[in-house]
Amino acid sequence: MRIILILIILVQIIGCTPQPTLTAELVPRSLRAVNLEETISRRDELMMAYSLTSYDAKNKPVAVVNGGWGVESVKKDDQLDLQTGKTDGSSSVEHSPAKPISLQLPRNGRIVASVVLIEVDDYNQARQTISKIQKIHNIVALPIGLLLTATEVLTPLKYVSAGLVASGIGLQLVDKLDDDDLLGQSSVDLREADLRQKKQQLVHVPAVFTGQNMKDAFDYRLEYDIVLKTVKIQPVRQ
Repeated sequence: MRIILILIILVQIIGCTPQPTLTAELVPRSLRAVNLEETISRRDELMMAYSLTSYDAKNKPVAVVNGGWGVESVKKDDQLDLQTGKTDGSSSVEHSPAKPISLQLPRNGRIVASVVLIEVDDYNQARQTISKIQKIHNIVALPIGLLLTATEVLTPLKYVSAGLVASGIGLQLVDKLDDDDLLGQSSVDLREADLRQKKQQLVHVPAVFTGQNMKDAFDYRLEYDIVLKTVKIQPVRQ
C-alpha cells in the first residue's frame, strides 16, 4: 500500500513539473542563384534581412529579434552555404555567413519567422543599412506601439520592417528596403502547442523567389531552418 501511495505521489509530481520553455532559432542555410536580375553586369548585389516575432496566448506581440546578411555579390549558378560562407558554382569567392537569430516561444503562443531577399541598387546605402541591422543582431526588443496585431495581415517585409523599428532603427532606414528591388519574401507561422504536441525539433523551409524586372527574369532558391531548442536566451533589452 505504501509503495502504491509513493507511486501516485511521484506521478502527481511529474505531472505538475513545468515543461521546459521552447526557443526557436532561425538558421539561414543556403542560397542558389538560378538566374540573375542583372543580366548586363552578370552579377547581383544582394542583402537579406530576417526576423522572429513572438505572440502570447492572447495573440499580443511579446518580443522581436532581427538579423541581416550582405551586401554580397553573386553570379549565375552560385550556390552559397550561408553558414560557412563558401560558394559552389561559377564563383569560388567566400561570402560572409548569415548568423542565426533566436527567440523564446511564449506558452500557448506562436512565433513568426520572416525573411526578405533584396537586390541592391545603391551599394553604399545598403552597406550602411546592413551595418546598422547587424549592430542589433539577435538583441531582443519589445514591440511596443507596433501594429502587429492578430487581425492585421502582414507580409514578411512588414514583419521585418516592424522588427527593425522596434529595435531602434528609424523608419527612414526601413523605407530604404522598399526602395531597392525585393526579390522575394517568405515567412512561417509556428504555434507552440502544435510544436510541443508533435515533438517537432526542426522546420525546414524552402523558398523559391522568381519574377521579372524589365526584361530580366530572376530565379533564387533560399532554404532556411527553424530549430526548436530548450535553452535559455539573453534577457529582453530594456
